[in-house]
Amino acid sequence: MSADTSSGDDRMEKINARLPAPLLEQIDEEWGCRGYSSRSEAIRDALRDWVDPAVTLSDETLDTLEESREQAERGETVSAEEARERLDLDD
Repeated sequence: MSADTSSGDDRMEKINARLPAPLLEQIDEEWGCRGYSSRSEAIRDALRDWVDPAVTLSDETLDTLEESREQAERGETVSAEEARERLDLDD
């Protein structure tokens, strides 16, 4: 492993990885189409997503959120303050 420096304070470490040829071909076909300036940039971004994956919501949660939005549009919801008052809850 060798250390390369880039502009700024970030240090880059160079690694070697072996990939199946079909996977590398797919990466090479995609990185430019997805707006990356290099294969390395695309792979770094993919690894960041692997280390810190984006939060995704289940279909059930998305359906519930859509139902809640529709209820709000129909005026079938109340504010948190009104709900606390109706349930006789203190803050």
